Amino acid sequence: MSAISRLAATSLAALALAGCATGPNANPADPLEPFNRGVSTFNDKLDTYALKPVATVYSDYMPTPVQLAIGNFFSNVSDVYSAANNLLQGKASRAAEDTMRVAINSVIGIGGLIDIATPAGLPKYKEDFGQTMGVWGVPAGPYLVLPLFGPSSVRDTTGMVVDRFMDPTSYISPWYAGLGVQGVRVIDGRAQLLGATSLIEAAALDRYSFLRDSYLQRREYLIHDGNPPKKDEEEDDKGTPSQPSQPSSPAPAEPAMPAAPATPAAPADSKTG
Repeated sequence: MSAISRLAATSLAALALAGCATGPNANPADPLEPFNRGVSTFNDKLDTYALKPVATVYSDYMPTPVQLAIGNFFSNVSDVYSAANNLLQGKASRAAEDTMRVAINSVIGIGGLIDIATPAGLPKYKEDFGQTMGVWGVPAGPYLVLPLFGPSSVRDTTGMVVDRFMDPTSYISPWYAGLGVQGVRVIDGRAQLLGATSLIEAAALDRYSFLRDSYLQRREYLIHDGNPPKKDEEEDDKGTPSQPSQPSSPAPAEPAMPAAPATPAAPADSKTG
């Protein structure tokens, strides 16, 4: 079964469980929490016993210039579908910049192994089809943890499938060569997150909730290009009058939730250099 088929099957299974996985105290964005926690536990064990050790060896022993070149290559690949998604979102200038990045890095940068575009002043955008659907008003749907891929949502899982069709590495032949390329991509991405995951483990009381809330906040941040609407603005847009503030004792402030890093197994963008 292909990766795309597995993603689709996981989404359908999660939706089928939606009716029986809810509870009175469930997070509205996470009605599949029991299912998601189970998958998250599986992912954590897979990471502990397989991905993290391999990524640590890769980080410690692979020469830094080689790691940089590998990261740049996959970053150049991601610019291909980022350009397509910027165009679909109506951001023509960003799409043109992404296209120029691919052209410059592919030709002058030896197939993307060297990032020439960033020092030349072309910004890097990270657009995907999940964001594109969000820009056009498609709701995220339930939060969903995917085996191996980690935090997602029903909308973003669909977006991952579409992005795979726009990813040039999806068409590498023979199949085992393509599988090897994706394996290197996963290991390189995981190696880039070694420091971030150690920080999460030290800071988060409930790692699952931390990653869920951070992921959902970051997706909103990306969809709105860094300017997500405030809650009161959303209520005003719906025609709900704002309630006047009432004098009361101030509530303790909650610390702002930092943006979530990419999941350990998700394909990561490059190390710029």
